[in-house]
Amino acid sequence: MNTRLGKLLRTLAVPTLMTAGLLGASYSALAQTPPPVGVRGAITAVSDDAIKVHTNRGEDLSIKINKDTQVRAVTLAKVTDIKPGSYIGTAATPLPDGSLKALEVHVFPPAMAGTGDGHRAWDLGPKSTMTNGTVGDLVAANGRTLTLKYKGGEKKIVVPDDVPIVNLEPGDRSLLAVGTKVVLFAKKEADASLSASFISAGKDGVTPPM
Repeated sequence: MNTRLGKLLRTLAVPTLMTAGLLGASYSALAQTPPPVGVRGAITAVSDDAIKVHTNRGEDLSIKINKDTQVRAVTLAKVTDIKPGSYIGTAATPLPDGSLKALEVHVFPPAMAGTGDGHRAWDLGPKSTMTNGTVGDLVAANGRTLTLKYKGGEKKIVVPDDVPIVNLEPGDRSLLAVGTKVVLFAKKEADASLSASFISAGKDGVTPPM
């Protein structure tokens, strides 16, 4: 009786231990996945498979690109370009009343509505966040105060008059030229090299404010 019970417990324990081991390995792999590296600066060199960027922090980085790397053009916009129903993104910092004060706003074209939908931490400044969503209510007074709605929630955003506002549009590789200001988030590969899936590139001398 005890022998049979012991065999049964050992039989049940094997898959349980295997599952635990697999889950542990998965969690370990996730924990070891480095976060994307935020890169902001000016292009200093361009080749078929990489760009070199002198960053705002004084670093010189080489970023791999390939045929699937998407380039987005950043052009100047006006606060009047933001209307109810517009799809926008905004880096912002929290205000005491729970609303957010915009550090910048980028307006997406209709074809890119839904891009990055949601609210998350951002690295533009202390406690900064990024919120992408659809503009609901909008009040024009001393700048703009708007409600930004996204799947699962909404945020009240205060947009002061002096906040940079840009359009974010589909672009192409021709924007990747020496001197162009860019913002990108690079994936760190196993060999410590950096690669970009998306690049926001300033057009006609514009500096992406994101």
